[in-house]
Amino acid sequence: MTAHESENTGFLGRIGLGRPALRAWALYDWANSAFMTTVVAAVFPIYFAKVAAAGMAPEDAQTRYALGTAVALLLVAFVAPPLGALADRRAWRKRLLFGFALLGVLATAALFLVVEGDWVLALLCFGLGNLGAGASVVFYDSLLPHIAGPDEVDRTSTAGFALGYLGGGILLAANLAWIQRPELLGFLGLDLEEGSTLPTRLAFVSVAIWWLAFTVPLMRRVPEPAALVLRGPGRGGLLGMRATLREIRSFPNAFLMLAAFLIYNDGVVTIIRMATIYGQGIGLGTADMIGALLLVQFIGIPCSFLFGGLAGRLGAKRSILVALSVYAVVALLGFFMRTAAHFYLLAILVGLVQGGAQALSRSLFASLVPRQKSGEFFGFFAVGEKFAGVFGPLLFGTVLATTDSSRMAMGGVLLFFVVGGAILLRVDVDAGRAQARAAEAAIE
Repeated sequence: MTAHESENTGFLGRIGLGRPALRAWALYDWANSAFMTTVVAAVFPIYFAKVAAAGMAPEDAQTRYALGTAVALLLVAFVAPPLGALADRRAWRKRLLFGFALLGVLATAALFLVVEGDWVLALLCFGLGNLGAGASVVFYDSLLPHIAGPDEVDRTSTAGFALGYLGGGILLAANLAWIQRPELLGFLGLDLEEGSTLPTRLAFVSVAIWWLAFTVPLMRRVPEPAALVLRGPGRGGLLGMRATLREIRSFPNAFLMLAAFLIYNDGVVTIIRMATIYGQGIGLGTADMIGALLLVQFIGIPCSFLFGGLAGRLGAKRSILVALSVYAVVALLGFFMRTAAHFYLLAILVGLVQGGAQALSRSLFASLVPRQKSGEFFGFFAVGEKFAGVFGPLLFGTVLATTDSSRMAMGGVLLFFVVGGAILLRVDVDAGRAQARAAEAAIE
């Protein structure tokens, strides 16, 4: 038995975390998921509506939040491809990951400064935080095929998402505890007035500290892949982006996967980002919405691991299609949602598949592209991911502004899962992987 095989026989090996580098890599999901849970999904949307946009009509607050989200993610989509190519050619994946993570950390900490009526500052900090989180994940994802073998990649990717759910859920639970019971902050010697925003603003600071602290293991333990040696002069900017797009199209199955992901992830991201502000718009209580989001987090932990096992039996593509079928049901039921019980039911369904769908999309794409160009190709994967984050919330906000009906906006999300799943069906995984491995051998 080789050392690599022995590392994969224990419990950690079976879940894709058999080696220190794999565990350190997965901890970045634990690190930046705090931003996605506390800031993006749970606390900030409500804080924005009630405090930063105080005095603004609910429909106007929802529209500005949706448009602000779209602009922030659009920035990620534009910077990811050229920086991904740069990361490959200069061996800067970790350097760029840390730089954008630090940007996100500082922007999140700056949310502490947002008080009543500061909706412009709130959206600016939120946008920079999204830029830091989104761009750093490009370089994080691009490290996956370099540290995980073909037999590990699906399980390692799903394990990362599971750790993200666990870490994000733990910090969110702590944040909500002191937001709802400010006396728990008494150990800091704080004298809080009733209705003070300080506990919520301290929650944002805690996310920044958490994010920075748990980025350190990756920086210390994960090796930087070697630089890509080019036979000719490299191209940057728009010329480089066009060249990368042409090259991705020369890998037809990776390109189809990218197109499918662009569409179905639009639905996934819209549900994640608009859930709480949608629930508030139809009159659900804050406690119910936050409780449902915590439910998603903790259901997502075992279910993400289970999807890693499911991919071992059905394959990543079929497992993603299972997840998209459940998401289609969520979008359809969301149109008819009326009560907190309905919201909890949808939260359970989302928790079953959310981590699996996103983790297996990441690992499937990683297996369809040459490892030496993972940064460049994952830059375009980020375009698919972030444009999804643009079009979904933008459509949601536009329909909401036009119809004054958040139900109509949520109902339209169903199309993303149907169309994206149909394109994914056309991906020939075996042929795509064989082409990617042949390209790796040619580059070497």
